[in-house]
This record gives sequence, structure tokens and C-alpha cells, in this order.
Amino acid sequence: MKLYYSPGACSLASNIIARETNTPVTLVKTDIGTKTYEGGGDFSKINPLGYVPALELDNGTVITESPAVLQYIADTAGATSVSPAAGTPGRYQMLSWLTFASTELHGPFGTLWSSAMPDAAKQLALTKLTSRFKHLEAHLAHNDFVTGPNFTLPDAYIFAVLGWAPMLKVDMSAYPNINAYAARIAARPAVQAALKSEGLI
Repeated sequence: MKLYYSPGACSLASNIIARETNTPVTLVKTDIGTKTYEGGGDFSKINPLGYVPALELDNGTVITESPAVLQYIADTAGATSVSPAAGTPGRYQMLSWLTFASTELHGPFGTLWSSAMPDAAKQLALTKLTSRFKHLEAHLAHNDFVTGPNFTLPDAYIFAVLGWAPMLKVDMSAYPNINAYAARIAARPAVQAALKSEGLI
């Protein structure tokens, strides 16, 4: 399988989960600005929407969108440690947090990244993020990871998104539990390996 990624983008989560589950993937560095990937390939032929992650299977099928890519990697590996078994309450708790990561954190951060967004829209996004950070901060007061004691798919996704805060000058000093959570995740060997593979450390 090929994982198309851009260093530090949300595709970092998929890179992390591939390493957590010992799933072999070939990393393909992608420039989402020029829509090309290493070697000069046209990334729009892989994902017409032009963003990462994109997971190209050996039969040519391409899976896009972080939640789907993360779930595919975990299911292929049979990794119930990062994704509880289908049909169990834990599975749906995990999916709830995965959706939260995608819509309630990634979405507002996306607004902040866009140079085309007016300041008013960015202020609304920051207000939403503050509300969501307060929720996450309170939850992490009693949980090492978002679904409890075990690292699961949404933790990788949230970690990737939290990494954007310094670049966008989002002040995280009011959230000690979130900061400790991010440090716990960063210390994991698979996460260190993923960060190194993308040139982030």
C-alpha cells in the first residue's frame, strides 16, 4: 500500500497508525500546494480533491478521508488495540471521538489555515476551538486517552491536529491536561518513528 502524505498534515495520523499496527506502507511525499508527489506525479489523479491522506491499495483502489484511512489500516491489521471490535460499545465510542477529531477540531483548524478566510470567520473558528478544547481538557482530567486507558485511532488524529496550534499561534497554555496528553502520545515509539519519517524531528 502507498500512503500519500504531506509532512505534519492530518496524514500524520495514518502514518502513526500504520506503525502502531505494524502495517507496511510506502510513504509518498506529496505537495498539496502544487498537487504533485515525489517523482513528479500528478496527485490530482490519485485524489481529485487534492488533499492527503490518500491510501492506494495494491489493486489500485484509493481510499481518502482520514477517518476512513485510519479505520482501513486498523481493520486490515486486525488491530483491536487501536480500534475495538465491530459491534462492541467501545467501537462506537471510538468512532464518536474519531468524528469529533474530524469535524470539531480539524474543521475549525482548516478555517484558520485558509488565507482566503476573512478575520470574522477565523474568529468564529477560534471560538469553536476554545469550546472544544475545554470539553477535551475536562475529559482528559480523568482519562489518559480519549476512550480511556488505551491509545486508539482518534488519539493519533487529535495529536496530528494539535500539532498545528503553534504554527497558527493558537495559545494552548490554558490546557494542561491536553498538553500532557499530547506529550504522552509524542513519547510513543511509533509516533516518534512517524515524526522522524516526515522530517518533523
